[in-house]
Amino acid sequence: MAAPATSPERILALGFGFWGAKALLSAVELGLFTELAKEPLDEQALRQRLGLHERSARDFFDALVALGLLERLGDFYTNGPEAERYLDRASPEYVGGLLEMANARLYGFWGSLTEALRTGQPQNEARHGGDLFGALYADPERLRQFLSAMSGISAGPGRAIAAGFPWAEYRTFADIGTAQGALPVALAGAHPHLTGIGFDLEPVRPIFDEYVARHGLSERLRFAAGDFFRDPLPHAEVLIMGHILHDWDLEQKRALVAKAYEAIPPGGALIVYESLIDDERKQNAFGLLMSLNMLIETPGGFDFTGAQGSAWLHEAGFRATRVEPIGGPDSMLIGIK
Repeated sequence: MAAPATSPERILALGFGFWGAKALLSAVELGLFTELAKEPLDEQALRQRLGLHERSARDFFDALVALGLLERLGDFYTNGPEAERYLDRASPEYVGGLLEMANARLYGFWGSLTEALRTGQPQNEARHGGDLFGALYADPERLRQFLSAMSGISAGPGRAIAAGFPWAEYRTFADIGTAQGALPVALAGAHPHLTGIGFDLEPVRPIFDEYVARHGLSERLRFAAGDFFRDPLPHAEVLIMGHILHDWDLEQKRALVAKAYEAIPPGGALIVYESLIDDERKQNAFGLLMSLNMLIETPGGFDFTGAQGSAWLHEAGFRATRVEPIGGPDSMLIGIK
């Protein structure tokens, strides 16, 4: 029998994937999708609205059509359904904050992945003696962009956790590393009996308070300032760590899980949600690539499987654990005290 026909097409598409990625990231940076959410525009009007040179504007717009992000009806461009819902800055489901951070920071740093693989060292601000979180939290504009990005990555999981966890059994929760407060807002908005705490460093307070007030939930959600390595975690029936553990090395991961165990009462729960790698390490490409991103970004962080996370929770004393998918590459690991 003849060998199956093969083609390099998939390999080449993967190798040149940065072309389409950068086209999307530049479109988000320019606010293209936000402009088209206001009204359809022809090439000239859209180019002028965005301040683009005439040479390649049409190629840029039509590339976004071919990528399925825009639609062109006659001479007029409009957003595709996904772009309309998720890439308009005025949309409550906007995920572009995460893409804005990817464009401003990660895109350049990932160019040094080979160096990171050879040295095991971060390739971000730390490469030149800086500190990722120190730099972010010291600059109000960069901090706001970073927190908006965290809201983008937490929006979908927040809705899934609000729907998929038995919240009727609990009344209080604390979100550790809360950022703007997207997860507390999702939980409190879906369950009027819940009250919650957003725990993060002090510079986050005004951004959290503003975000919570915008959603009319200031009476049930409050901010608590602290460093989760140096300070006690807030006490609540349910503690949540979303995309937190993967930032840290193994010893630090175990320390945070142990602190969470101490902060919740018997019968309470810890929810860890991440892009958990499948136990066979063959399927969740996003989770594995996220772990490489931790190589780029942190001195010792890495993503992990549900089985690894469950083992850390059992070591800390949690009596029962389970892993549940919550959509896309993310899953939640639940431990019951």
